[in-house]
Amino acid sequence: MTSMTLHINGEARTFADPGPIQFTLAALIESLDMKSDRVAIELNRDIVPRDRWPETALKDGDRLEIVHFVGGGRA
Repeated sequence: MTSMTLHINGEARTFADPGPIQFTLAALIESLDMKSDRVAIELNRDIVPRDRWPETALKDGDRLEIVHFVGGGRA
């Protein structure tokens, strides 16, 4: 089985290569157990709108910055 390396927030992470099926941004967020409505993603220095995540395929060596928003503050 082959693998794919993605650089996420400066850290190299290895994922199983999905073969002929594309590994998309939507699949990545799901595999990281993140809530998609609380995340913003930059892929290779370009911000990717949430509605394009299901069609945005990742490839070996891609660089991502993922910002996860958390609630809080004063009531």
